[in-house]
Amino acid sequence: MPHPAPQLEDVTHRLLPAPAGRVHAAELGEGPLVLLLHGFPESWYSWRHQLPALAAAGYRAIAVDVRGYGRSSRPAAVAAYRMRDLVADNAAVVEALGERSAVVVGHDWGATIAAHSALLRPDVFRAVGLLSVPYTPPGGPRPSEIFAQLGGGKEEFYVSYFQEPGRAEREIEPDVRGWLAGFYAALSADTMPGPGAPDPHFVSPGSTLRDRFPADRLPAWLGEAELDVYAGEFERTGLTGALNRYRAMDEDWKDLADLTGAPIPQPSLFLGGTLDASTTWLSDAIEAFPVTLPGLRSSHLLEGCGHWIQQEHPDEVNRLLTAWLAALPTD
Repeated sequence: MPHPAPQLEDVTHRLLPAPAGRVHAAELGEGPLVLLLHGFPESWYSWRHQLPALAAAGYRAIAVDVRGYGRSSRPAAVAAYRMRDLVADNAAVVEALGERSAVVVGHDWGATIAAHSALLRPDVFRAVGLLSVPYTPPGGPRPSEIFAQLGGGKEEFYVSYFQEPGRAEREIEPDVRGWLAGFYAALSADTMPGPGAPDPHFVSPGSTLRDRFPADRLPAWLGEAELDVYAGEFERTGLTGALNRYRAMDEDWKDLADLTGAPIPQPSLFLGGTLDASTTWLSDAIEAFPVTLPGLRSSHLLEGCGHWIQQEHPDEVNRLLTAWLAALPTD
């Protein structure tokens, strides 16, 4: 009798020891380890379509709640969310699972964390997949100075808006579910503002991010039940842990100065959406891949796809991801 196909409800949930205390991990399948890292403002659940697909393809798929999210530890100090600390969490997860190496795949902030995991711990992370956000090596001007210049002094870039502790929380936490729905819709292909509409990545003086979100519209990939999962987690935990990743960027700039311009030589993958600002604004980073990702094996821009790539186009992402994994060296 053939084995039944892996299902999301078959996931095993674990609490694994890590430097900050614990990492919550959702596990499905057996085989080579693939570690999945989500972005902002999400959770392990953003990989719900990939966990069964990877398990069916013969992999041990582990989707974690990144430090600050969900059932993982949420230290109070901003400095606890520096990149080196998040990489240490990922290495600890691999060790706690009894493995010596893993492929690491990330989306949004998770892509940046995945890239730096490969950069800082090549002994653990043998290959790296990046979704939506391309790799940019450490170095360059201080991040807060770059973000402050965006908007031409008339508007404030969302990353700058997130910097002051408590400010974004005061906007979001009175209606977490509504804010998340608007944020997801603003960056989804089928619900994002059209040409000429105010850019939802910026805030007008005296205004909020939410003022630019689409009203009362859910993207096709997000049903009420899925939104309930995300909202339920953030209503329980608050947003400070998630936002602290943005607030630690200048610390990373100092911490990683010795790696300015460093490439990632391991086999790599990049998947982005043609309608995602992360691929259009960072097109120079994509063009630099021959230098910054010399081990790049597969790179694709998905037509008509927004920012939430593995949820907007799950079948295509699963196909490309499993094909890339199957072609990796096994040693």
